[in-house]
This record gives sequence, C-alpha cells and structure tokens, in this order.
Amino acid sequence: MHTFITTRGFRNIATSSIFSLLLVNLAIAQTAGAPGASTVNEPKLAVILNSGEASVSLIDMPSRQVIKTVHVGKEPHHLMITPDQKTLLIANAVGNDIVLMNPTTGELTGRIPNIIDPYQIGYSPNHKWFVANGNRLDRIDIYAANGADLKLAKTVKLAKTPSHIAFTADSKIAFITLQDSNELAAIDLETQNVLWVMPTGKVPAGLWMTPGDQYLLVGITGEDYVQVIDWKTHKEVKRITTGKGAHNFRPLGDKKHVFVSNRIASSISLINMQTLEKVGDITGLPAGPDDMEITPDGKTLWVTLRFSKKVGVIDIPSMKLTTVIPVGKSPHGVFFSPRASWE
Repeated sequence: MHTFITTRGFRNIATSSIFSLLLVNLAIAQTAGAPGASTVNEPKLAVILNSGEASVSLIDMPSRQVIKTVHVGKEPHHLMITPDQKTLLIANAVGNDIVLMNPTTGELTGRIPNIIDPYQIGYSPNHKWFVANGNRLDRIDIYAANGADLKLAKTVKLAKTPSHIAFTADSKIAFITLQDSNELAAIDLETQNVLWVMPTGKVPAGLWMTPGDQYLLVGITGEDYVQVIDWKTHKEVKRITTGKGAHNFRPLGDKKHVFVSNRIASSISLINMQTLEKVGDITGLPAGPDDMEITPDGKTLWVTLRFSKKVGVIDIPSMKLTTVIPVGKSPHGVFFSPRASWE
C-alpha cells in the first residue's frame, strides 16, 4: 500500500451562429439543476507541466502571467485530480513518483514514491482502479485505488510504448494506445489480463470514448487523422482527417463535440461525435499544440504548445488565439479548477 509523505480563428465554418448555438447549449447543460445561478465560478490558477525542465509553471489566469515556477521531479508529463477533487496528482515519468499539489493554491502537499514510470495516469470511472502507463518501460501498472492511496494489483507488459488511456463507462475495460507498435490494447480491469490487441494507424496517442461507449476515437500522431474504432468488434469504422500529428482530445462539454490537437499541423480541430465529422479547424497556432483545458463557462480553451515553450489561450466564440504565455521547456499537461465538463 502506497502512502504519501506530507511536506506541508475557426476556418471552414458555415456561420458563426453555429458556435453561438454550441455555447448556448453548453451553458444550459452546465447550469441544469442549478436554479438561480447567474455566473459560473471562474478558475484563478493554471498548472502547466514543463516536462523538459522537471518543473511546473503556475499561471495567474486573470493576468495571464506566470507567478511561480516549482520543481516537482523528472519529466512531469500528465496530471489528474483525485476523485474528491481536492488533490492534483502530477506524474513524474522518469522520477518514478507522483507529486501531490493543492489545485487552487499550487502548494505541494506530498509525494507518492515508487510509482514506476508513470507517463500517463487515469482513474477508472468508478474510482476503483488507477492505471499508470509506463511509456519507456513497455508496461502498465494497475492499482487498487482509494483516492491517493494506491495498492499495486498487477503489472502488465505491453509492446511497445504504452501511451494514453480510456475506459468503458462501467469501468470493466481500459484501452491503451501503443505508440511504437501501432496498436490498441484492451485490458480487463477485474482480472488485469489483456483481452485483445488490434492494429491502428502510425503512432496512436490520445483516446476518447464517444457518448454511450459507442466508438473509440484514436489520435493518429504519425499521420493526419483520427481513427474511429468499433471496440466491440475490434474494427475500424472510418478515418476523420484533421491535420498532421493528430494527438490528444478535450471534449467541449456539450456531450456532442470534442477538440483534437494536431501537433505537426499546429492546429486544433473540432469533431462532431454524433456525425463523426470534422466541423472546423483553429489554425495558425505556435508549434506543437498538445494537451487542452476549457474554462467552466465554455468560452476559453487553454492549450500547451509543446514545441514552443508556450501556452496558448483561445477565445472559443471567435475561435481565435488571443494570448500566448511563455513557460518552461516542452509544456505538456495543463489543469485548472473549476473547468468545463469532461463529458
């Protein structure tokens, strides 16, 4: 059992009204069940992982200024909030540990040692399982989870270069992309056994499950498209051309649309998950758009620019880049709270 050590614009769009309607629907969805709510609580602090500098940049969101740089450990790539929404987990892939941070103040509150090569991390939807992908060691570690208290259940060897994770809504299956063997693996979480492995396009990375667990979307970073996979039959359904280096996903929050970053094309595409069609592109970004986050009002998208040592801030209604903020080397993960729904 692990315990932690306490330390104390859019192109190719028919009309702009399409996006106005998207934002109206998003606002309705996010305020449903909250009569009398007039404003959405805005996030104040953005946490950016500088994977090439073993540090985290803390950005004051209202002023768009870096207010502090914090050393956390070697190669922090991805991060995740605990199920109780109180602690941010920062995974140090080469440091072989996870740092704990207060997500609203940026204070480091602890460390979970001996989490080996945690490149990508994720809780199953029922919060019972915690999966850590060992990108450089060709393995995944599956933990029984109680918040940040983790007990290793099994190590599963996979070839080659486990990358991103997605889960079925019932938490029975975890899907893992394998970047250097161009494959997708399905893992039974109860038995921790490999169910199947299927081929994909070149260098599969980000994964996203469409509503109702219908299809898996796979960012094919070695090419220029998102691969749509029927995971129940292990077959490709179609390919959605987005841009070179299709990489990672962030849903808009309306349960209909998802953004995908195109690293090489320096663009972000928006996909309709119901029609499985691309509905537009944000172009002209600095090099290397990667991980994304959206403010709770659905109006602003933040994106790490992996090859540019910067973070971009995009106004969603106009679909234009409004601000570029210098940070550390190879910025990867981004987080702030509150944020738009991940559905």
